[in-house]
Amino acid sequence: MSQSDEATRKIRLGLAGAGMIATVHYGILPNFGPIADKAEIVAIADPVVERARQVAADFGIPAWFGSLGEMLKGADLDAVVNLTPIPAHYETSLAILEAGKHLVTEKPISTTLREADVLCDLAKSRNLVVVTAPPNMLFPDLALARSLVRDGVIGKVAFARVRSSHGGAASYAWPADPTWFYQKGSGPLFDMGVYGIHEITGILGPAKRVVAYSGRTAPTRVVRGGPFAGKEIQVSADDNVLLMLDFGDSTFAVVDGTFNVLAAKSPHLELFGLAGTVNVYEPLPDDQFEPSIEVFRLDALPGLRGWIKPTFTERMFTPDRIKSLQRAILIDHLVDCLATGQPPVLSADHARHALEIMVKAQESAGEGVVMELTTTFAS
Repeated sequence: MSQSDEATRKIRLGLAGAGMIATVHYGILPNFGPIADKAEIVAIADPVVERARQVAADFGIPAWFGSLGEMLKGADLDAVVNLTPIPAHYETSLAILEAGKHLVTEKPISTTLREADVLCDLAKSRNLVVVTAPPNMLFPDLALARSLVRDGVIGKVAFARVRSSHGGAASYAWPADPTWFYQKGSGPLFDMGVYGIHEITGILGPAKRVVAYSGRTAPTRVVRGGPFAGKEIQVSADDNVLLMLDFGDSTFAVVDGTFNVLAAKSPHLELFGLAGTVNVYEPLPDDQFEPSIEVFRLDALPGLRGWIKPTFTERMFTPDRIKSLQRAILIDHLVDCLATGQPPVLSADHARHALEIMVKAQESAGEGVVMELTTTFAS
């Protein structure tokens, strides 16, 4: 089916995975309503068959399956949303693309660079659209920060800082068993650091080198709340990662990816240029998704320097739209790309570059050396 044909009717979607990202309050299914006029979820698959059946009943999904393979064979689909756990991303995304379906996938795109190469090459060879989490570069504050930098508003960027951590799933009333977050193959770099890496490369473009420190702050974690409160977790993944990116021409950025930030009041992202500074803040609880960004300029007013609030002249997604969609914004982006033929902002090539940074950050931390980066993306 051509992209023009897809633009004339609803896109038929299947969900691979009926867990948290599918069903929690910020997930796909509870927030699908605003795009129900242009897409429909016609099937869901999960290896826990009873969960697939129950979620299908709860959200009015016509068909449910016990495996992705069964869904790909038994349902008429245009695209699949991959909500499987991190270690399964590659094999499931590969099956989806081999079946000729467009793909929305959770982060990271895979866990090895070779796997990411296979997925990117396969999608391009079959003219399939891939949209990858995280969705942050669709948000108006980060899109504006990107424009401010690229328009030279703060001059040449010297360095940046990005906070990309929280306290870890065991620190909260997590609704599911959080053990896997702390096991090898997962960890905060792939769970949280990926956000900051996508953001800073989305703003500054592809990085050229990475150096990192990584380690475990404690051998065990105790779940503090929720149904698994009190459970002791043996930590096998590094839970404390700090990395520095070199973008060339003496432009650097520091990104953290840890399970050790219980609270913070500092800006989420800071960009320091020769003519000014950009601060991007986390939204306040009462103003969820409302952009909070400020700029210091040497020429804020004639002859005066100071802080100003920039004007949002263009918004791909308004705060209200983001709030109403939450994680379903990924699907909305895919549908829009299919309708317009425009390449995704949240592209597979960008996700591969972010993955290379994470993989080589681990190598750098283990070997104590700076690692060269070879991938790139259209920015």
